[in-house]
Amino acid sequence: MPSKVTTVEEYINELPNDRKEAIEKLRKVISKNLPKGFEETIGYGMIGYVVPHSIYPKGYHCDTKQPLPFISLASQKNFIALYHMGIYAEPTLLEWFVSEFPKHAKSKLDMGKSCIRFKKIDDIPFELIGELASKMTTEDWINKYESAFVKK
Repeated sequence: MPSKVTTVEEYINELPNDRKEAIEKLRKVISKNLPKGFEETIGYGMIGYVVPHSIYPKGYHCDTKQPLPFISLASQKNFIALYHMGIYAEPTLLEWFVSEFPKHAKSKLDMGKSCIRFKKIDDIPFELIGELASKMTTEDWINKYESAFVKK
């Protein structure tokens, strides 16, 4: 069930202590490595990193009032989830991530199309997540998004 909070601080404050520490560390590594232009927000009940309307006025095609989502962090019932739309839309980025993951993590990669699940907090490869966050600029993401998801 998504959180109903409206700020990142509220989201973090409602987490259990072990999750709070991991989410804060993920947030820090993503913010440090994310190219300029992305903005941190709360969206869909999660911490999100988006392309704001000031850069991409069209917004998200599913709801144009929303900014274009890129990365989201969520504390789910049984895991911490990192949603990265770039690995969903860009096969070469997905291939890179899948090949790099075993070099940085003790556990097996558990992921869906854009969701990377971390069941054990100690197994989160923070350095790799930082590198993943650095791989796409807002311009790269907008171009990939428009070519992959926006109907002409």
